[in-house]
Parts: sequence; C-alpha cells; structure tokens
Amino acid sequence: MFDYKYNSFYEVLKEHAKKSPKATAYYVGDRKISFERMLLKVDTFARFLELIGVHRGDKVALYLANSIEFIVALLAAQKLGAIPVPVNNFLKEEEVVFILNDSEAKILVASADFSKELQNIFSRTGVQKIIWEGEYNGLDENNISFNEILSNLESHEKITQSVDIDDIAVIIYTSGTTGKPKGAMLSYRNIFSNILGIEQLLHIKPKERFIVYLPMFHSFTLTVTILMPLYFGSPVVIIRSIMPFSNIIKQVLLKRVSVFVGVPDVYNALSKAKLPWYFHWFNSVKYYVSGAAALPEDTLKRFRKRFKKGVLLEGYGLSEASPVVAVNLPNKQKPKSVGPAIPGVTVKIVDEDMVELPLGEIGEIIVKGDNVMQGYWKRPEATAETIVNGWLRTGDLGYMDEDGFIFIVDRKKDLIISKGINIYPREIEEVLTSHPLVKAAAVIGIKDEKSGEVPVAYIESEDGEQISESEIKKYLREHLANYKIPKSIFIVDELPKNATGKVLKRVLKERLSQ
Repeated sequence: MFDYKYNSFYEVLKEHAKKSPKATAYYVGDRKISFERMLLKVDTFARFLELIGVHRGDKVALYLANSIEFIVALLAAQKLGAIPVPVNNFLKEEEVVFILNDSEAKILVASADFSKELQNIFSRTGVQKIIWEGEYNGLDENNISFNEILSNLESHEKITQSVDIDDIAVIIYTSGTTGKPKGAMLSYRNIFSNILGIEQLLHIKPKERFIVYLPMFHSFTLTVTILMPLYFGSPVVIIRSIMPFSNIIKQVLLKRVSVFVGVPDVYNALSKAKLPWYFHWFNSVKYYVSGAAALPEDTLKRFRKRFKKGVLLEGYGLSEASPVVAVNLPNKQKPKSVGPAIPGVTVKIVDEDMVELPLGEIGEIIVKGDNVMQGYWKRPEATAETIVNGWLRTGDLGYMDEDGFIFIVDRKKDLIISKGINIYPREIEEVLTSHPLVKAAAVIGIKDEKSGEVPVAYIESEDGEQISESEIKKYLREHLANYKIPKSIFIVDELPKNATGKVLKRVLKERLSQ
C-alpha cells in the first residue's frame, strides 16, 4: 500500500538534518532547535545509553513531562534498537512500579517534578539507573543529570546497530480502563503506515506548524503531534503543561500554528472561552483535530459556529491501531460520524461470530492494516483474543453507511441490556451534555432484579451551577424514550478521568458497588 522510505524515526531525523540542517524542528519557549542541533542531542544521548549498557531490545522507560528531552530520549533509544516505554505521568508509585516491572525497563528517564513518585523505584523494580530531566538534588552514579549528559559527552554517530522497519518502535501501555494496563507493541511499520494514511487524507506539508501540549506519553499525541511532524519536517511548538491554557492560545498566535490537536475537553473549553478580540484575526489554524475520546455533538456544533476559519476534524482510533483508524474529511463530513477509514486501513462491522453485517447495522468495529499492533507485551492470550486472523477487535460498537463513513455507537462493554433491549450510554450522554447546565456526563449500567440492567448517570454541573435530579430527568424525557431514562442521577464535583479526558467508568462502577 505504501512506499516505506525509512526503517526508523532516527533515520528520518538524520535525513532532515542533512537536507535542512538549519530549519527549525522545535520551539521550546523562546528557543529554536534546528534539525542539525536535534540530531546532535540525540546522538549524544544515544552514546551515553550505549556506554551504560543499553542494547538492542532493552526497554527505556520515559516518565517525563512534555519536553524536548522526551523526544531526544525516545529517538536515542530507537537509534540503539532499544524500545522506549512512555509512562503515564499522572500515575502514582504503585501503578508506575507495575509498568516498569511488567515492561522489564532497564533505564528510566524521568522529570525531577515526579521524584516523589519514584523514591522507591530502585528497591521495587529492575531499573538500574535514572536519568533526571530538570533539577534533581540526589545525583550519584545511579541518578544522572540529563543536562550534564548533553553538556559533557561528545556525540557518537557511528553506532553499529541496524533497525528494521518491523522492529518494535515503542510499547504503549493502555489506560487500563479494565484491569491492569497492557503494553501494545507498535512497530515502525505500524506507525509509518498510520502517518502516511493521515497524510493522504489531509495533505500535510513541511510548512505546517504543530503544537503539542497534550501529554506526550499518549499514543494519539505521540503519533500525531510528535512523529508525524518529524516525518514531514514540520516544526513543533512544545508546551510543558496544558495550564495555564492562555499560554497555549498565546503560542498558537505567536508561532503561527496551523495544526492544532486536542481532546473533547479542550474543544468544549475553547467553544465557551473568552478569547481576546484579535484571536480570530491572527489565528492561522487550518486543522483542529479531535481524538482520544468521543466528541459530544453539542461541543462540535458550538465550536464550528465560533471557529469558522479552520475545520474541526474528529478522528477515531485506539493505541492498538497506532492509533488512528478513521478521520473526517476536510471537504466532506457527516453529522455524528468519525469519517471513513484512513488509506491503508480496512474496517468491517461484524457480529459476535465475526461475520460481516449489512450497512447500517450495529456491530463490533474490526480493523485490518499495517497499523495493527504486533500484540500485547508478554500477553499471548490477550493478543489472541484481540487479533483474530489479522483483524483487530476494537471492542467498539458502530455502523457504516454506503459511503464508508463510520458511526461510533458505544463501547461494547458499556452496552446496557434492559429487559432484552439495547441501551447505548453514549446516546444518553449526548442528551445530558446538551443541557446548558451540564458540563460533562457519564452513564453506566447497574444490575437490577426486574430489568437485568438499568442505566445510572453521573453529571458535572457547569461552573458549580445548582441543578436537580428531577430537572435533569424532565429534560431527558423530552428527548428520550422512557426505558432510556437513568434510574438515578448523581451530581458530582468532578468525573474520574484519565490523562486525555476519557471518563473512567470502572471507577464509577466501583463507587456504586461499595
């Protein structure tokens, strides 16, 4: 399907450094980092990793805030044929320990900001050394300064390791919405195919400018805002933290960002935010891309009404698919659809027996293509359940129309069956979030003696507004059949979410069972 020109992302960087050495690769605050300078950093760090015994196939865990160091460490490990393992930096010690042990990480590259969570790492894991980004006070032979490595060591380009396109490029741990996280092994071919598929749809050019403020450890951020811009030689504006959000708006304007990648919570905030009067005059964003969670229809409508210059494209994907499966077309979109599959990806809608269903019928979405992961690290049974004859079972329910546009209905595991009738929580959530006083909503199913299961809703009110259960139920009855009305509605200060804003429904279920 695609002509793969490179075997690794290190090769990509090297090519840009050769052809456009002085071109800007990254903006970090007021600094510009050229491709030539970036290659020097990566070669230097790779040399250090080699000196401390990192070999092909070794795991290098990245527990870092958004930073140039994240990208340097990622590419340096890949240069050696080692495997980077980005770790969710929202996790606490116990969760980090699990991933470090499960992945068999040999080296940990970490931000000093997170030193509290890492104080017992040496005694609880097989990590041999920690390389610290930022100011860390306890430096010794096993706790090393990232900055000092780059300052004191000479780069060493001629490392003899060769990397194959089918080698593992990265292990991404799933968010663990059910049980312990599993490590999705993504090869270079997996990620290259995803990038080339997106490029054929959106026609990304080197002149585009990206901004990364979402957590770099997430598969969506990693592919779409780090590796894709690198592939095309597009500069990236690196923002360490999403807060204050006003800084992101400022950098979008100052750096003339043309591709803005976000999650639904960001677009919801932007659709309501008080922006400076000059924003729309100087805003040069061409594409707003939404992923990582479902985009509520109400948010989409509000955003499109307010931001008329750029186009908001909702995509669909999962870590196991590297991660993009489908994305809306800039010139052809359908309400409630995530668009057609990207080039190089085949999508089918099937029943429980993996038999393809007719157009318009709801079933499980399955995916095939070079983007499908190699499997789960050390989980052969889970891999066999998830990848069947080359088809990735997504666990998502949806349907397809005659134009190949995909419509997501819900997660298969979230489906509620009440008196034999299917109830899709997402449909109820869409109505709830359309209420002017509801900021966010989540619907789950609970066991019920009479009906088997019934829906229950959790909602966050808009900016602390007072709202009653009876008022919400009245609103729902105006839009939904009676059997879809939640048995109970709980009003909470905040819904439990993962790092990209996806609601953790298992946490809500655990609360109800206590």
